[in-house]
Amino acid sequence: MKAAKGQIDRALKAPAEWRFFLLYGPDDAGSRALVRHVKAAAGADAERIELSGAELKADPARLADEAASISLFGGARYIIVEPAGDESLAAVEALLQAPAAGNPVVLIAGALKPSSKLLKLALAEPAALAFASYAPEGQEADRLVAEMAREHGLIVRPDLARRLADACNGNRAVLAQELNKLALFVDADPAQPQPVDHDALDAIGASAEEGDLSRLVDSVSGGKPDQLGAELARLASEGIEGIPLIRAVLRRMSLLAKLRAAVETGSSVDSVMATAGKALFWKEKGSVATQVGRWRSELLAKSVSRLVEAERQAKASGGLGAAAVDEELFAICRQAARLR
Repeated sequence: MKAAKGQIDRALKAPAEWRFFLLYGPDDAGSRALVRHVKAAAGADAERIELSGAELKADPARLADEAASISLFGGARYIIVEPAGDESLAAVEALLQAPAAGNPVVLIAGALKPSSKLLKLALAEPAALAFASYAPEGQEADRLVAEMAREHGLIVRPDLARRLADACNGNRAVLAQELNKLALFVDADPAQPQPVDHDALDAIGASAEEGDLSRLVDSVSGGKPDQLGAELARLASEGIEGIPLIRAVLRRMSLLAKLRAAVETGSSVDSVMATAGKALFWKEKGSVATQVGRWRSELLAKSVSRLVEAERQAKASGGLGAAAVDEELFAICRQAARLR
């Protein structure tokens, strides 16, 4: 059966009624993060059995045997299969046919094609749950940062959460590393939560060269083509291109559109900037204020529409490649340069 987020969370916390769980999708870190529910349900002393799809292909009966086995020490146990793919199909079928299981089984498969036999089986089987994890975006990413920060004993403001989400590109594993460094830096833990600010983030390097998109965003919205070219080359060398760049610029242009609309109804730039409050990274307020004063609402609306269409095409099969995305960003950058 296909599961929604709330359903998979509840089921993993009480896994006894399910024969197996299939966690798949492009966000491997998100799938692995869900395993914590099974671990918590089994207890801190539970035995974790780790298998791979290749092992199950060589011995299809092993999964059912492990699921029915009792720990040598009499405690709880759970089984993780990673990576899992269609090579695990015979083992999963044997698990379903077994008269009893007992121990929770979680398969972590990564991205699967709709034609995957393992995926089709999980979706059709009433005794199984399948859930796809995708990298969080927008407000969902901000909420994830805040939630993970609390687990590390950190108190983060909305602007800091947004900065961390952008810097880590929605990657939970990278985000966990950065939050752990922050917690060590400010001596925080869940029992003694500590607030963190941008200075702390600068100190531990969470927005270091490889992850920071702020200069790219400023070069596009500020009309700086030479800086844009350098930023695109730097980010491409780190494997950051395409949709993440579109989304970063789209967030800025959407913010400018909101603030500019208030200016064009009679508010001053200074008063409008004051309303942005903590949602805006303090180091960017000067450049954003300048851009709010230059851009006009109709041009911002066209830029936002252009970015939304570029993302749609980039997602489509055979759609925009990285070079075409770069050209879209240059087109907006050139428009911004003409506003001076």
